Amino acid sequence: MTNLVIFDTSIFVDYLRQERHQERLENLTGILRTSAVVLAELWRGATRQQERKFLTQLEANHPVLVPTPGNWIESGQILADLRAKHGFLPDKLRDLHFDVLIALTARAHGARLITSNHTDFELIRKVRPFLLEVW
Repeated sequence: MTNLVIFDTSIFVDYLRQERHQERLENLTGILRTSAVVLAELWRGATRQQERKFLTQLEANHPVLVPTPGNWIESGQILADLRAKHGFLPDKLRDLHFDVLIALTARAHGARLITSNHTDFELIRKVRPFLLEVW
């Protein structure tokens, strides 16, 4: 088991926009890796120079993990399962897709995924187990 940690987009958004999680981030135990999916989501929403600087430093200082072709295929299978079990409409499935990819990337590397979005990630974890910590 590795001691890798991947943060979900929600943690960084909380930190950058609401100054939350500062103490936890400073006291983090583990080796930080960054998800390419998280970086893409963060860049999409970065509106301030401070946010763009943070993202540039995050990418430069922590290796970026990328979903494999198998992760992409499996993500579609998981979303199909969730649609069948919960009757989710296409909009909800689109909203979940990147979260599923982040979870599968963490799972593939044995990393602990830290999020403040407990609802969606607990739902995903019921279909594919992975290490999850909710802040």
